[in-house]
Amino acid sequence: MSDVYLGRLPILDTKQNVVAYELLFRADHHNKAIVSNNSAASANVIIETYGQLGIDNVIGKRRGFIKIDAQLLMHDSILLLPKKHVVLEILRGVEITEAITQRCAFLKQKGYQLALSYTAQSSTHYDYILSLVNIVKINVNELAPAHLMAVIKQLRRFPILLLAEKVENQETAKHCISLNFQMLQGFFFTQPEVMSGKNIDPSKLSLLKLMLLVVKDGDISEIENELKYQPGLSYNLLRMVNSASNGLAAKINSIKRAILILGRKQLQRWVQILLYATKQKDGGTSDALMLTAAIRGKLLESIATADRPHDKNHQDRAFMVGILSLLDTLLGIEMSQLVKTLNIQQDMREALVFRRGYLGQQLQLIETYEKGEHEIVSALISQMIFINWDQFLAMELEATAWANRISDSIKQA
Repeated sequence: MSDVYLGRLPILDTKQNVVAYELLFRADHHNKAIVSNNSAASANVIIETYGQLGIDNVIGKRRGFIKIDAQLLMHDSILLLPKKHVVLEILRGVEITEAITQRCAFLKQKGYQLALSYTAQSSTHYDYILSLVNIVKINVNELAPAHLMAVIKQLRRFPILLLAEKVENQETAKHCISLNFQMLQGFFFTQPEVMSGKNIDPSKLSLLKLMLLVVKDGDISEIENELKYQPGLSYNLLRMVNSASNGLAAKINSIKRAILILGRKQLQRWVQILLYATKQKDGGTSDALMLTAAIRGKLLESIATADRPHDKNHQDRAFMVGILSLLDTLLGIEMSQLVKTLNIQQDMREALVFRRGYLGQQLQLIETYEKGEHEIVSALISQMIFINWDQFLAMELEATAWANRISDSIKQA
């Protein structure tokens, strides 16, 4: 099992909350997909990998989309996959035959959710499978606008959810939402929409002031006072503290008390993460940015620990670089302007603005891995003598599980 690797791409709802992940099982770190092997043993590889990597912990309560070809679809071992946690995604190259539709009807009767990658087919079998699947994925970059509208109109005849894939910028995301896609796949949510200083949302300026206090190790009373302007953040913070400290007899109900219990550093870390969980203008919240920022922070800290195991200050700076790397997206302010305002150390500034220096190269590694560009990731890791592929993947899985626990603690009633 040491030769099996896992990739993961987020799937978001229209409010930019992560609702599922597409799970990409690879035979090696050169991005060779297992499903291309056309072997019945592939099903067992996916199932064993699913169990051994503890993917249920990594994706939390979300579902995992698993790509399957015709051979995997027909293989009985697919029934070992937990139906409450997976969506079986039928590859676009699969020919829709009577046998395939019968198999899908059987799997649906067993309680599995099915997804289909859209292709321009017209047949009785294709119409029938559209009545069986739960989700249809459409690569919005492949279709001209008029063609896309026609496809959507055709699919609206069926009780399905539409998922737009290859959504890589905010403009495309907004267009897909206007076309009533219910789900979006891609890293568009990490791309900042930079606005002029005159138009910055006042609530975001308050967030920036709070971040400034945290980064500069400001006085606790100042941090506590600024939190009063962010009641939702304060509520989530205390809920997280109580969740992590459930062995205490009394409930923690003040920031000062939380500091005494947790220590200043830990509290500051959680404040940084929770900045990404604040309400948007429309009153909704997005956990996509928070999850990504938390994973980056924890993973960058783990890499820094492997690099300099005795330099706690370097590890703390690495965590902060990971968290801050999406602050321009959150606030809509140029990163170069943010680092000047925050007045952070030079190596952190170089990493955040230019991706230079040790921390910058390691942040670039994480961003490249997020995009599934495994060959580039392999080349970057080969330049680091202190970790290998297996160690990096173990760190990434641990960071993701940690971020999911934070997200779950916020969502708990």
